Amino acid sequence: MELDNRTTIGAMKELMAALNLPMGHVAEAFDHSHIQGADPVSAMVQFVDGQPAKNNYRKYKLDADKTHNGADEAANTREVIRRRYTRLLKERAPLPDLILMDGGEIEMNAAKDVLGNELNLDIPVAGMVKNNKHKTAALLFGNADQLINLDPK
Repeated sequence: MELDNRTTIGAMKELMAALNLPMGHVAEAFDHSHIQGADPVSAMVQFVDGQPAKNNYRKYKLDADKTHNGADEAANTREVIRRRYTRLLKERAPLPDLILMDGGEIEMNAAKDVLGNELNLDIPVAGMVKNNKHKTAALLFGNADQLINLDPK
C-alpha cells in the first residue's frame, strides 16, 4: 500500500515548519523500555521524506546493569545517543536532520547534552509530549523548551 503525500513528505514538511527548521529529509526517533528497571532496551526508527526506512531501524540492549539503573531515562538516553552518533561519525555516515525523543523534556535534554557537549554535533532535538490517549499532542523544542502544539488532523 502506498502512503499518500499528506502522511509522508507532507507530514515531514509540516513537522519541520512547526519547528521553524529548514526542510529536512531524515528524522530519527528513539524510545526506551524496561521491566521495573531491569533489562532496558531502546529502539530507533528512521523516516526518510516521511516514509519509514525500516532497513535503518535499530534496537539497542542498554548496559544499565553495569553503569546505571535501567529506569533512569536520562542515562538510557545518553547511552543510546552516544552509541548511535559516535558510530555514524566513525563511519562518516550521514546524520539526520531531526531527532525526536519519546519521553519529553528529560530525554530531549539528555540527547542535546550528549550531542552538543560530547560529540560536538548540532542536530535539532525535539521531545514528544503525549496527551491522555498517549498520542503525541505537542513537541518541546528549542533552548527554552518551547511547547509547540501539533495539529491533530
